[in-house]
Amino acid sequence: MTPLNETHSIDLRSWVASANDGATDFPLQNLSFGIFRRRGSNESFRGGVAIGDQILDLASAVHRGVFNGLAQGAAVSASRERLNDFMAMGTSAWSALRLALSRALREGANERHALEACLVAQSAAEHALPATIGDYTDFYIGIHHATAVGRLFRPDTPLLPNYKWVPIGYHGRSSSVVVSGEPIYRPHGQSKGTADTPDFGPSKRLDYELELGFFVGPGNRRGAHIPIEDAESHLFGLALFNDWSARDIQPWEYQPLGPFLSKNFASTLSPWIVTFEALAPFRAYCRRAQGDPEPLPYLRSDENMARGSLDVQLEVLLQTEKMKHVGSQPVCLSCSSFVEAAYWTPAQLLTHHAAGGCNLNAGDLLGSGTLSGPHPSQAGSLIEKTIGGREAITLPSGESRIFLEDGDTVSLRAWCEREGAQRIGFGECVGTIRAAPFDTPGALHPAQTGHPHGD
Repeated sequence: MTPLNETHSIDLRSWVASANDGATDFPLQNLSFGIFRRRGSNESFRGGVAIGDQILDLASAVHRGVFNGLAQGAAVSASRERLNDFMAMGTSAWSALRLALSRALREGANERHALEACLVAQSAAEHALPATIGDYTDFYIGIHHATAVGRLFRPDTPLLPNYKWVPIGYHGRSSSVVVSGEPIYRPHGQSKGTADTPDFGPSKRLDYELELGFFVGPGNRRGAHIPIEDAESHLFGLALFNDWSARDIQPWEYQPLGPFLSKNFASTLSPWIVTFEALAPFRAYCRRAQGDPEPLPYLRSDENMARGSLDVQLEVLLQTEKMKHVGSQPVCLSCSSFVEAAYWTPAQLLTHHAAGGCNLNAGDLLGSGTLSGPHPSQAGSLIEKTIGGREAITLPSGESRIFLEDGDTVSLRAWCEREGAQRIGFGECVGTIRAAPFDTPGALHPAQTGHPHGD
């Protein structure tokens, strides 16, 4: 794990004035990476670093000769159309560029004159996915979510016996991972009707899932394991992630092979990746209830149990079409935290993923699964908040929701704050529900009373 260093000092200030606003997600201590171009332009997408309300254009900075040594090579890789090459370089290159950026963006830096011309306002930018995602795996590490959803089906035994022994996961669809702001089209699929024949049509029980996504850095050869002690050197950073779910389609199709159309239509990723190095001040111990089993030896190390989790605060907000029309701000539906929600650490996910000999590659994405807290106000999905669709939520606008309706915009936010450290954030992960993109003549709509399912 990356130790604290000069880039984490709470006293650092930037010559980019907006980075010194205590409320910004992107102070000098963060230095998140993403892919951008000026909105509406024909420019190529390229790598950038968030600093205050600006983006440092890395291609432009490289052209001006600001960096040298290992940081120069890392900046060249990070300036490309996707971050995969940079992710593959490993911790030495990541740290060298972070240090060079930190020093160049500090108050009094000699590089200010050269870099001022490399800034682009975030408000004037549009984003692409930060990496080419070759593979995407969704895990299920939110123990309170797993318990709440399991209780809907199995009141006496909400968690299956394997849950506290093995990180549960399945392989998702990488082609439908989209960047924040892209529309989310209501999926079609089969659902169990009231008769023997299933219905086919647009989902009526569309839900969000509050997650974090972890990006793989250097990969491993097929057949080569990744020891738990080395796992974080293979993890580049994390971003907000909304793994949308069709709750009426999923229970009909998921047995025996798992979810399919209910999960493959879209997953939304925030544009900025916060590196594991930036999160060094916010490490936390892995919480386990008294009496829970110790992880098997391949998933256990003293350091991982002591500092393997992350103190990340999470929030879900909803704005309906009516609220937008009258100018009402989004309403907060729930707040939770990774350290309270997650039963497994990012390192354990990666180690287990490779334990069977699977070869991971730079840019692969690991989803956390829904990150809910133990209380109803901390639910990371509507299926929990509405108790399987039985209790509607009343919004300040006077509207009610059981599941998402067309025009609804869901926003995820996250941040880290701790005494003695500078607050950092993740930006936003936003998606708006649009009507199903095609209509099937004669299709029967899924029943509103379809059985829920979570992941």
